Amino acid sequence: MRLHTKLMLGISILIIIMGTIIEFTFKHIMESNLKHEIGTKALSVAQTIANMPEIQAAFHSDNPSERIQPVAEKIRKQVGAEFIVVGNRNEIRYSHPNPNRIGQKMVGGDNGRVFNGESVISESTGTLGPSLRGKAPIISGGNVIGVVSVGYLQTDIQKEVSKLQQKVFLTTLMILIGSLIAALLISLNIKRAIFGLEPKEIAWMYQEKHAILESIHEGIIAIDTEGRITVVNETAHSILGVPNDILLRGKRIDNVLANTQLYDVVRSGQAEYDQEILIDGEVYLANRIPIFDKSKKVIGAVASFRNKLELSILLKELSHIKAYAEGLRAQTHEYSNRLYTLLGLIQLGSYKEAIDFIAKEVDVAQGFIQFLMKEIPDPIIAGFILGKVSLASELKIDLSIDRGSSFKDVPAEISRDMLVTIIGNLINNAFEAVRESQEDHKRVSLFLTDLGKELIIEVEDNGVGMDSKVQTQIFKPGFSTKKTNSNSGIGLSLAQRAIDDLGGYLTFSSTKGEGTIFTVAIPKCRGIVYEGEQRYRSVNS
Repeated sequence: MRLHTKLMLGISILIIIMGTIIEFTFKHIMESNLKHEIGTKALSVAQTIANMPEIQAAFHSDNPSERIQPVAEKIRKQVGAEFIVVGNRNEIRYSHPNPNRIGQKMVGGDNGRVFNGESVISESTGTLGPSLRGKAPIISGGNVIGVVSVGYLQTDIQKEVSKLQQKVFLTTLMILIGSLIAALLISLNIKRAIFGLEPKEIAWMYQEKHAILESIHEGIIAIDTEGRITVVNETAHSILGVPNDILLRGKRIDNVLANTQLYDVVRSGQAEYDQEILIDGEVYLANRIPIFDKSKKVIGAVASFRNKLELSILLKELSHIKAYAEGLRAQTHEYSNRLYTLLGLIQLGSYKEAIDFIAKEVDVAQGFIQFLMKEIPDPIIAGFILGKVSLASELKIDLSIDRGSSFKDVPAEISRDMLVTIIGNLINNAFEAVRESQEDHKRVSLFLTDLGKELIIEVEDNGVGMDSKVQTQIFKPGFSTKKTNSNSGIGLSLAQRAIDDLGGYLTFSSTKGEGTIFTVAIPKCRGIVYEGEQRYRSVNS
């Protein structure tokens, strides 16, 4: 059975039960009140008659009924009583609505307390049927000489109760019908509010959402239109430094995370992407998106946070992989060309030239490889440089490694990935510069040395150079003089971050139209950190 049907049936049954209870309760209250009212009225009439002097005087006459009967009947008709019976001490009637019963004994057996001097209200059955009676003693000279009984039939009382009950029933029926209509509207509204989903589906979706939120490596925080937190995952707790057992839901976002600007998104309804935010001294990239309902009204906003350093590290790793792949591809292409050359010489029968070509290539390759293995023994750095040499050959660029280079004394605690990032991005930048140059001989040189307390990396090119305006912006992320490459503008920025992490500094010298020299110095001792605005500067005179 669907939730909509269950709600309708449940509310309907509840309303019917409540209506039935109210009906019986009202009937009981009305019957009790009516009996109390009629009984009190009967008693009051009985006491009034018992205290009438002519009634008391009639008891001392020879024929009391002749004087009492007319008075009793007159009063009975005025008050609407079913009967007014006056009897003596022996319960012999002196008055009765039916004159034939005058002189007979009273019926009901409820006069005992009255003859003791009490006025009572009782229910008993007389000659006219079950009735509600008010009884009062007739006292003369301090003695009880008779009794007055004023009664109303129970059937008359029930008729009055039934009339009132019909009115209550009609009122209750109208309330029930209105309540059933309200129940139908409530169930339909609930159905719309939960998009027609069943409780099991809602529970499953809640568990699914919770699992998704906790599986996301980013911090997630959502707020409502009042700026109160509605959703927060464990990663967000960790980023904010708040234990998971502390409830953040319901708190204002401003009290949990200052300068989040998430509430601004609620007001503007505009999404914001890749915005930097500082949390506990660390830089995070935030995406803020408004939440809309079906009527396109903003009902909240959600933000995701990711540590910028993690993204930078990932970008560096991807850059390294890309550089390795390009190097291998270039090397494969270069050796493929040489094999085609060798194949052509053999097909032409130029065996001596083929042998000389092989010997020359082996000497050059072996000499260069032996030089790298001796002076740059680290396989990661040496292999990376070898790949760049192959890439340069494919690009028709002369990449030379200064024979005075030496990179043997590189401390183990210095990250090889960061060194590769620095060397690779400086070389890539130099390649781009010489490719834009009009020089026939496109030249890039690399010099590495570990002499002294610093590791020195120097890359020189004879490219287009930079003017003073460009020199002031080259380290800005995304800045590039190339208009067609969407991936440009991040190389020197990545190199700068790696230099920052290693505590080094960079200087460069560039002349427009002549070329550029970049020099990086990295301290071997991790305790030494170069600081200040001069860490990245031009040394042009």
